[in-house]
Amino acid sequence: MEALTLTDLEREALSLSLRVSLWAVAGSLPLGIAIAWLLARRDFPGKVLVDGLIHMPLVLPPVVTGYVLLVTLGRRGVVGEYLYDWFGIQFAFTWKAAAIASAVMAFPLMVRAIRLSMEAVDRGLEQAARTLGASPIRVFATVTLPLVGPGVLTGLILAFARSLSEFGATITFASNIPGETRTLPLALYTLTQVPGGDAAAFRLCVISAVLALAALVASELLARRMQKRLKG
Repeated sequence: MEALTLTDLEREALSLSLRVSLWAVAGSLPLGIAIAWLLARRDFPGKVLVDGLIHMPLVLPPVVTGYVLLVTLGRRGVVGEYLYDWFGIQFAFTWKAAAIASAVMAFPLMVRAIRLSMEAVDRGLEQAARTLGASPIRVFATVTLPLVGPGVLTGLILAFARSLSEFGATITFASNIPGETRTLPLALYTLTQVPGGDAAAFRLCVISAVLALAALVASELLARRMQKRLKG
């Protein structure tokens, strides 16, 4: 049993990972829905380029994404310098940086799941609501959004699972600071670098695998349940 007991540092890393992932998902959801709607329902010049930019974190090395965030939002970054000088806001090397890095890396998965669900919605239902006098915003809130609920839920859980496993962008933008930015993957990496850390590393590895599997299973089960409700 002692081998399965988490130390204070391990519990801290787990707690921080959950907090970072929750903030990453909650903060990116409104933008994810908006981008998914834009890509699913509108044709405009440069749409392919926008789609490519949204999905770039999936194909870029995570360290590259982290470096771009650092030179953009770092204390002396293109945007970060003004945020710090004018408002005293600093993202780099804080838990907020870990949340931002996780959100950016998970964002394509969220957008893709919501977009695919939105493209499958019967446009005739939306048109019928408009002919009854509903405004576009009301149609979206009362017709479109409930119908894409399974896609939104799937996107949320996939993004949450991806956020839990984020490493490369986080260590570049947020660093590996105990108690501040050392999330579960960073703690696991640290333990593999120190003598006698194998047992703790194995525990964190098991926790990571269980959390990821639980998220995927929950995503599938909840999506099926919502689809059954929508079908009556």
